[in-house]
Amino acid sequence: MEVSVSIRSLCVELGGQNILRNITADIPAGKIVGLLGPSGAGKTTLMRVIVGRQRITSGSVSVLGGPAGSATLRGEIGYMTQVVSVYPDLTVLENMRYFATMLGVDRAEATDILGVVDLGKQAKQLVRTLSGGQKSRVSLAIALLGKPKMLVLDEPTVGVDPVLRQQLWQTFRTIADKGTSIIVSSHVMDEASRCDALLLIRDGGLLAQGTPEELCARTKTKTVEESFLKLVGKKS
Repeated sequence: MEVSVSIRSLCVELGGQNILRNITADIPAGKIVGLLGPSGAGKTTLMRVIVGRQRITSGSVSVLGGPAGSATLRGEIGYMTQVVSVYPDLTVLENMRYFATMLGVDRAEATDILGVVDLGKQAKQLVRTLSGGQKSRVSLAIALLGKPKMLVLDEPTVGVDPVLRQQLWQTFRTIADKGTSIIVSSHVMDEASRCDALLLIRDGGLLAQGTPEELCARTKTKTVEESFLKLVGKKS
């Protein structure tokens, strides 16, 4: 298995609290990998470590063959945070061209990516007039600038209606099928079935990792949610 992220004995302490505790995991390349767990489990902190925005206390994290946070990785990873980070008083296309310029990417690429996230018709629309789901897709489009080898998406479907959530996951699958590694966090267990592999996280620790089918087989359950609850019971 080709690995995109290798995590060994990772610990992160913030304000005297253990946010991540002794996590060891391998994240496969070219797949959709879900970080699943309740709010406050440590998913965002783990993602920040992977993209190089969080200092670790101990352990090691290798991303695309180099240490997490390396300067050489800056153009290789697209990061979408929970908070929509776009300019509301600019149009969708103006936002895309601005961030393309900041990243040193050909501005023509901006128009092409809007087609990938199905926002071509909204290109000249002010971002503040978009729906929540459309704003999320603008953030996703910005993360795609420069054709990154990896996308790290922090709770991209929070607050999105079921139809738009379905569209976003279809977009993730299209992108992954073209070879991009995607790490996506969620606290919605029914999204687990859309992932190729999973890391189940609770209270800063790794409960289990594997494909949805492997986790269900291991716990003799029918769904990842049931598997998660059974694993939590064993750890309690």
